[in-house]
Amino acid sequence: MESYVAVVGSGMMGSGIAAMSTLAGHKTVLVDTDKIRAQAGREKALQCIRLRQEQGLNTSEEAALAIGLLEIAEDISDIGEARLVIEAIIEELTAKQKLFQQLDEMLPVDVPICSNTSGLRITEISKLCKHPERTVTTHFWLPAHLVPLVEVVMGEYTKEAVAFKVRDELKDWKKAPVLVKKDLPGQLANRVFQAIIREAIDIVESGVASAEDVDTAISCGMAMRFPVWGPLKHLDAIGLDLGLSVQEAVLPDINGDKNPGSYLKELVKVGNLGVKTGQGFYNWSQRRIETDIAKRDQFIIAAVKAVEALDKQGKGKTG
Repeated sequence: MESYVAVVGSGMMGSGIAAMSTLAGHKTVLVDTDKIRAQAGREKALQCIRLRQEQGLNTSEEAALAIGLLEIAEDISDIGEARLVIEAIIEELTAKQKLFQQLDEMLPVDVPICSNTSGLRITEISKLCKHPERTVTTHFWLPAHLVPLVEVVMGEYTKEAVAFKVRDELKDWKKAPVLVKKDLPGQLANRVFQAIIREAIDIVESGVASAEDVDTAISCGMAMRFPVWGPLKHLDAIGLDLGLSVQEAVLPDINGDKNPGSYLKELVKVGNLGVKTGQGFYNWSQRRIETDIAKRDQFIIAAVKAVEALDKQGKGKTG
């Protein structure tokens, strides 16, 4: 039988991951314990494929091939021939540990077993495995079919060769994988993101600016540069001496709490949980999250196209 990629979990993340695998030309099996959920996941994956084609991120030929490469299964015992497995089930440690133990027992030892966890440690997820050296985190960022980033995180027992193999595979999926060498809570990007969130909440709580103005400052300021201009490149560009001077002036006044602040805790305590309750930092009875999601996705698509065009332009000049 032809080797293939297996994605276990057919929800929002699993369907997007499966779409990217097929678009890279790989036969892909989307696995769920319920046939109806598996079929729904396949339809979501097909929607992701069609969207990327319609937006010019993949060719019509790639999309047509991808649709034919996507299959579903209802039991992990059906994926014994997989050459790569990515888990995308619920974010619950015991459930992931049980699944990894099952996969570890049934798959050849040279098959990487990956988790799409956004916060759990792969070291803990693979705790019941006899071969934890072939386990690794592959954290795709939402939406998985659009955002290029994948964090490839090595656990305490992960073989470096396995992490390199998975990273190189994901490059062929039109992804931008980064290798994270230590298995820390929040991995890499979420640690940076949580620092931004902590300061953003503190600014609102302190009365410095409204939630909307904080979001606008980030979205229309630093975030506009981030696709091609990260913070460390920025420091090199302005000079590390100037960067140090700014840090000496600003860092003493920045929130350095190690625990969530009282403002966020109070919002949760009174039941203001955001979109699902109609009130959070914003009043969602007067907004539609679907509109903002569509705007977000269109911006990501435009940014991906722009970065690809700039990369091609740069290669043309140096070629």
